[in-house]
Amino acid sequence: MPESLNSKPVQLLSVVIPARDEEGSVTYTVEELHQALSAREISHEIVVVNDGSQDGTWAVLQDLSQRIPSLRPVNNTGPHGFGRAIIHGLDHMSGDAVVIMMADCSDSPAEVVKYWELLNQGYECVFGSRFIKGGGVHDYPTHKLILNRIVNWGIRILFRIPLNDTTNAFKAYRREVIEGCRPLIAPHFNLTVEIPLKAIVRGYTWTTMPITWRNRRAGVPKLKIKEMGSRYIFIVLYVWLEKFFSRGDYRRQIQPISKEKSS
Repeated sequence: MPESLNSKPVQLLSVVIPARDEEGSVTYTVEELHQALSAREISHEIVVVNDGSQDGTWAVLQDLSQRIPSLRPVNNTGPHGFGRAIIHGLDHMSGDAVVIMMADCSDSPAEVVKYWELLNQGYECVFGSRFIKGGGVHDYPTHKLILNRIVNWGIRILFRIPLNDTTNAFKAYRREVIEGCRPLIAPHFNLTVEIPLKAIVRGYTWTTMPITWRNRRAGVPKLKIKEMGSRYIFIVLYVWLEKFFSRGDYRRQIQPISKEKSS
């Protein structure tokens, strides 16, 4: 990782939440998140992307926006997909940093505050891990857990990195990281590996922190493992080719710090 950290404070934190058929969970997620951020007086916006929901998700969001002024519901009217919904939210965010979070109550709003704290320590990316000391999973289906550990072990070996939970979506980035990783091409859950791997390969500063994951309270999971195998492989190999064969063409350019500013 580069040695220099970004000393610029985060002025506005955006939280991007993709939501498809989440009328049973999104109210609790947004309310708890708003409460946690407001309690710390963190300037924020909550960008919830309605991704072609067939239930009452959009109506719920419209009602919530009347009570929670920081909520900004947006409709993804184009092609749908988890990755496309996140990209749509990133395109519509106003903050100088972003946390990507799930709508199904599996991620902790209190940990969004911890992401904000670490970003303000100067890191450009903060990656949550459920599998380091202090992290954990609750009610994780056994077959998914086994597959998760195998996939993440393979990514660690392939990229020679210590990060052990790359596939987890719950992560934080400064705006310049998102812009520096474009174009984002993964339309589905494989976006969860595209952004962090690109950020690491392109030389942005990062750290990890423990997070907890809880199985959803309502609705059904959207990740279909049998549909995602080849898509994950494609994105992982796509970024791996950049790492070892692009000769650094896409690495971020670090601006030298002038003596005047550093004194």
